[in-house]
Order: sequence, then structure tokens, then C-alpha cells
Amino acid sequence: MSVKYHQPKDNVEDVASPCVSHCCLNEYDVCLGCFRNIDEIMTWGQLNVAAKKEVLNQCRQRQQQYGK
Repeated sequence: MSVKYHQPKDNVEDVASPCVSHCCLNEYDVCLGCFRNIDEIMTWGQLNVAAKKEVLNQCRQRQQQYGK
């Protein structure tokens, strides 16, 4: 599965959640749908734009590591 991360169309000052509604945590508490860890999922709404972009970078790395 290839997850595509994108900016929301209506507000370029924010970063859209990478959630793809395919939530399933692996043994490392990483979601196999969006590749965020449980802490990133729970705090997403409180993160600033820079922190969200960093989380997305981490997600891309995890996708390569855990994704198929």
C-alpha cells in the first residue's frame, strides 16, 4: 500500500492528517495505514505545521520500513 500525503486544498497553512481510515497498530504501535506511531496520532491536532511535516517525513521512512 502506498500512502499519499498531501496539503489540504482549503487551507495551505495547515497539513492534512495522513489518516486513511485503515487503522491497525503493529507490535511497535505504528499504524499500518498511515505509519504514524500512537503518540503522533494522539497529538496530531496540537502539532504546528513544522512538527506535522516532520511527522510526515517519519511516516514516509516507516512506510519503507514496515510497508509492503
